[in-house]
Amino acid sequence: MHRRPLLTAALLGAAAPARAQSAPWPSRPVTLLVPYVAGGPSDTLARAVSVPLGAAIGQPVVVENRPGGNGAVAAQLTLRAAPDGHTLFIAASGILTLNPYVMAHLPYDPVRDFAPLTVAIAAPNLLVAHPAFPPGTVAETIAWLKAHPNQASYGTSGIGSSEHLTMELFAQRTGTQLTHVPYGGGAAATTDLIAGTTQLSFLNIATVSSQVQAGALKGIATGGSERHPLFPAVPTVAETLPGFEGGSWHSFVAPAATPEAVLARIHAALAACLRLPEVEVRLTRIGFSVVASTRAEMAARVASELARWKDVVRAAGIRPA
Repeated sequence: MHRRPLLTAALLGAAAPARAQSAPWPSRPVTLLVPYVAGGPSDTLARAVSVPLGAAIGQPVVVENRPGGNGAVAAQLTLRAAPDGHTLFIAASGILTLNPYVMAHLPYDPVRDFAPLTVAIAAPNLLVAHPAFPPGTVAETIAWLKAHPNQASYGTSGIGSSEHLTMELFAQRTGTQLTHVPYGGGAAATTDLIAGTTQLSFLNIATVSSQVQAGALKGIATGGSERHPLFPAVPTVAETLPGFEGGSWHSFVAPAATPEAVLARIHAALAACLRLPEVEVRLTRIGFSVVASTRAEMAARVASELARWKDVVRAAGIRPA
């Protein structure tokens, strides 16, 4: 059997309990809510899976970009949707594990209000610098920053973003001070880093991989637990700072009241789509790794990272805004 029939068979196998306990899913088009503008990691994920998912479930899958509020706009739309599996939210890790600590009056609870489906993809943040930045290794970077406190600025996609907190973690571990320059997205932060407006940054590897390969940026180290396949010669930060890790992941969630049988069928569909060769190639060639976790694994990851980043935010003195 080819992969597409296998995917359809998997969905049919998961359909029986869904029909027995609730209305069939899907009975109309499915909407994937993307909390950022087109072109970013969440949007890339949505468009990679929308066509094969629609073909497998026999209904159109519509990608709807609803940016705003650091993901809160799309989150609220998800909560207002009928909990029947026809509206799914692509939640970046920061929306679930960082926003609770950096946003005042957060209009959702990441654990109470959403049913986890799967951690779909993950990517480490890459420590990158303008080519003129003198250091070329993590050790040299630490030494330079200690000798030049607050003389280096770093850009991120925003206050409380994965890039921001990864650099805060780095500064805390090394006893260094840098100036944070928040932007409205990773693309803008990358543009100014290339122009030399900022000196270095931790940016998502999928955002800056092409610029590093072209020599427009210098790759110093990855925030992953092991070296990345796209840059096997670039060390991890952990090779110098044991245990250091910083990156992001993107997941699918549904409204919390969605019936369990429907959630099980959606998970089966998403996991099968993510493992299709054409989908995996599209995502891995720009730096993502396909995770396709179980629902329980995703719930455990959210809980673990909520605990981890709470301490980093507190130590950094970041106040909810």
